[in-house]
Amino acid sequence: MMQFYTLASSSSGNASLLITGGTRLLIDAGISCMRIRRSLAALGLTMDDLDGILITHAHTDHIAGIATLIKRHAIPIHCSEETGRQLCYQLAGVERYLCPFPLGTQFRVGDCRVTSIPTSHDSRGSTGYRIDSAGCSFGILTDTGVLPVAAQSLLGVDLLVLESNHDVETLLSGPYPYALKQRVLGDLGHLSNDLAARFAVASAKAGTGTIVLAHLSKENNTPQMALNTVGRALEAAGWTGSLSVAPRDTCSQRYTVEAHLCSESW
Repeated sequence: MMQFYTLASSSSGNASLLITGGTRLLIDAGISCMRIRRSLAALGLTMDDLDGILITHAHTDHIAGIATLIKRHAIPIHCSEETGRQLCYQLAGVERYLCPFPLGTQFRVGDCRVTSIPTSHDSRGSTGYRIDSAGCSFGILTDTGVLPVAAQSLLGVDLLVLESNHDVETLLSGPYPYALKQRVLGDLGHLSNDLAARFAVASAKAGTGTIVLAHLSKENNTPQMALNTVGRALEAAGWTGSLSVAPRDTCSQRYTVEAHLCSESW
C-alpha cells in the first residue's frame, strides 16, 4: 500500500510525502523546515521518521527548507549528480548528506525502487521520479517545459502527480515581463494545462487511476481552469478515474494506492 500527501504545491514552495511499507520519503523541501515539521506532526510523524528526501532540482521553491533541515536532522538527500553539485555550491554542509545518482538510473530507498527521469527545465539535472513498491506505482512529473521521452516510463502508474502550471492565454495576457513569459513557455520552462492534458490522457489510457495536478501558477492559472482543460480531455477519452488539484499552501487529502486501486480521503 502507498499513501501520498502534498504538503505545498506552487511556484512559492513544493513538498510532498510518500509512505509505502516501512518507508517514508519526502519529495522536495521547498518550504520552511518548520512548516515541514508541522505538516508531518499533523500526520503523526516527525523528521526522524523520514528515510530519505528526493530532490527534483535546485530551484529555491524546491529546496528552501534544506539549509535549516540539515542543521538539525541527518536525513539522506537523493538527487541527480548535477543537482548535487548545485546544492553544494548553494548550501554549506549539505555534501555529507547527499546520495547522488546518475540521471536516468534506478536506485533503492528502503522498500522503494526509484526510477529517475530526466526532465527539461532550466536547472541542470532536473528530475522526475517513478516509485514502485509492493505492487503499487507512483509518479511525479513537474518543472518541465516539454514532455520528455523518458517520461513514458510514468505512463500507467497508479497515482500520477502532474504539473499543470499555466493557461497559455492567461500567461500571454498577464503581468509577467516578456522575458519571463518566454521562459515559462519555452522548452526549459513549465507544462501548460494543454500539455498536461495530453500526458494525462496518455497515462490514463495506460491504466492510471488517479491524477493530481500540481505546481499551478497563482498568476497564470486557477484550479478550475486546470481541471476544466485536463478534465475535458480525460472525459473525451472515456476515463472514469479521479482528478484533483493539489492545494497551494496546505496539506492535501490522503491518496491511498492498494493493489493498483487508488482512493482519497480526508
